[in-house]
Amino acid sequence: MKLDVLDYDLPPELIAQEPLADRSASRMLVLHRSSGQLEHRSFRDFPSYMRPGDLLVLNDTRVTAVRLQGHRPTGGGVEVLLMKEIEPNTYDAVVRPAKRLRPGATVEFGDGLAAEVVAVIGEMTRSLHFPEGSQTEIRRQGSVPLPPYIHQKLENPDRYQTVYSRAGGSAAAPTAGLHFTPEIFAELEAGGVELARVTLDVGLDTFRPMSVEDSADHPMHGERCAVSVETAGRVNACKGRVIAVGTTSVRTLESFAIGSGDVRTGEHVTDILIQPGYSFQIVNGMLTNFHMPRTTMLLMLAALSSVDSVKMAYAEAVQHQYRFLSFGDCMLIV
Repeated sequence: MKLDVLDYDLPPELIAQEPLADRSASRMLVLHRSSGQLEHRSFRDFPSYMRPGDLLVLNDTRVTAVRLQGHRPTGGGVEVLLMKEIEPNTYDAVVRPAKRLRPGATVEFGDGLAAEVVAVIGEMTRSLHFPEGSQTEIRRQGSVPLPPYIHQKLENPDRYQTVYSRAGGSAAAPTAGLHFTPEIFAELEAGGVELARVTLDVGLDTFRPMSVEDSADHPMHGERCAVSVETAGRVNACKGRVIAVGTTSVRTLESFAIGSGDVRTGEHVTDILIQPGYSFQIVNGMLTNFHMPRTTMLLMLAALSSVDSVKMAYAEAVQHQYRFLSFGDCMLIV
């Protein structure tokens, strides 16, 4: 598919720089799959779109990545994003710039904290080893790994976590879930809506615009995801609709599909690319935030509804000045 059809002009002033004081106060643009009809609502109206017997599927991953600012001994600045502790005191990390950081090189941080490069993993990724007992200083100096389009400091790091996050090792939050509150979940439960959890550790590549002209040429990244026995049981027994919260939940459910309406259990790395023409096996609807132009997430939205519907919805969102991206408003496709 040619990606220019999913290009659009995103005014910089519409990129939300901070979360709202109330998670559930976001606006919600509702897109009806069958008709293309649009409605302007609030996220607090979300429970009214759910039916008794529907299953709402959440990605319960937690952001564990930490951003550190350091420098090489010669003085050149280095930004380090610690992704995952692979061994005691040794982390897989994204480093910028990476060219001169070969095994044996040192990155120095403040107050005596330093790390040694012990392996080259990829073009921008390295394994870094810290001295024993460095965890406290890493936490003190580290910051929330907000996306590069957010330029304001986040005063409360918990606002970049969903209220239901449990485990995992994500570099970014599954942002569609940031709107939920305990009160919204209580209202859903009272309305007969069931909940289930999957886990997909969100990687940095998820949000990057595709640099190719045709989606068939895009090298899809892989992300670890898992479906538990409990979740598979709820999905397979669901008599209503399966509504996924976020594109990561959709990726997980469809990656584990073993037929119409059924999923298997387990854990694996998915590189599924969902684009127009894809036949959904599990998901009937989704809640999602507004995404960057030319991204895999927009392809997924177009697959669930249509290219024309997504273009119309995004034009409407821009015209009505919805807040975009991670801390922005949301869209419900049902």
